[in-house]
Amino acid sequence: MLQRLLRLCISTFPLTLESELIAKTKQSMRERALLRRTKLSAGTRRRGAAAIARTGISFLGRTSGAVIAGYAAIRDELDPSRLVEGLACDGHAVVLPVVVTRDSPLQFRLWRPGDPLEKGVFDVPTPGHWAATIDPDIVLVPLAAFDREGYRLGYGGGYYDRTLARLRQSREVVAVGVAFDEQEVEAVPHDDNDQRLDWILTPSGAFSTGR
Repeated sequence: MLQRLLRLCISTFPLTLESELIAKTKQSMRERALLRRTKLSAGTRRRGAAAIARTGISFLGRTSGAVIAGYAAIRDELDPSRLVEGLACDGHAVVLPVVVTRDSPLQFRLWRPGDPLEKGVFDVPTPGHWAATIDPDIVLVPLAAFDREGYRLGYGGGYYDRTLARLRQSREVVAVGVAFDEQEVEAVPHDDNDQRLDWILTPSGAFSTGR
């Protein structure tokens, strides 16, 4: 409903005004979503991390041989470290994202449990330059908010949208949003630059967005 109302309101606006309205709506929603996530208890965070590790990615079907992109949690994100370590121990090649420049897609570098990480852009822990660069088949995506159609609200940098757009130009890539159940919203404002997620994984389980 919210998304339909937003489209109705902007349908007669020039493109620049439409983009500005979507950006302002996103920023307002982002601030509320991040505040809500910040207020989650330590127990909720521990149980959430354990739950997604138990679920794993079996909902995707056969994934043998797939390269999987995890991420190192920052801020108050749902921590996927146990999930990612489990995938690596199961024999998957695991890569972690690296910000190369502020306007470029992410790069992915190979990581194994026990490998050292260094602070990258925005102090995000990343594998060093010595690690091999490999494009993933499955991408675990952090977020601030999500809706049932697979639209994701990030932090405003556009890194994952640019990255998924690049990857999807040449291969079949599955994007899995990882979040607390409390991060779901009715509708995330979006435009043509926003890449939809294929699945959402939360502590209560996983569901397909129908993309």
